[in-house]
Parts: sequence; structure tokens; C-alpha cells
Amino acid sequence: MTVLVQIEHAVHDYDAWKEAFDLDPVDRAGGGVRRYRIVRPVDDPSYVAIDLEFDDADTAIAFRESLTRLWASPAARAALAGVPSSRIVEPVEVVDL
Repeated sequence: MTVLVQIEHAVHDYDAWKEAFDLDPVDRAGGGVRRYRIVRPVDDPSYVAIDLEFDDADTAIAFRESLTRLWASPAARAALAGVPSSRIVEPVEVVDL
């Protein structure tokens, strides 16, 4: 069963945030992330939402704990405009049209 960690937060500078994201300080692959997607509202380029896909809930929960520790770091607090929100969800229905 696929499980997602959904994250949303504002950023001061998307390009700087993306550079830090690409450095992968929490080792997404090693933490069980199978796929991720980054989206931004078309009317707010300083806000991001990320879906991280996992094979199971236990792995997603453990990874979210790693993210929470990362977000508490001084470097992360400087890059983020506020506290990220996150939740663990599972798909109920997926339809390709």
C-alpha cells in the first residue's frame, strides 16, 4: 500500500530552498522515499507543497520524525517562513482519465 507524507510551508526564497532540498539532508532514498512531487500555487511562488511516497505507514512515520528534527535546526528555520505542516495520508481512490 502506498502512503504519502504531505508537507506544506512558506519559504523566503524558493531557489535557495530548492538548493537545500536537493542537498537531501535527510537522505530521502535511504529513508524509504520512493517518489516525490513538489508543487507551488500559481499565485504564490513563496509557498511549496511536497508529497513524499512510501511503501508503508511505519516508514512514512519514521521519516516524518526525521523531518521534524530537521525543521527544528537553525539552518532550516532560517530558510522557512513559518513552521511546516505535515500529515500522513493513504490514497483512497486513484483514477487515470
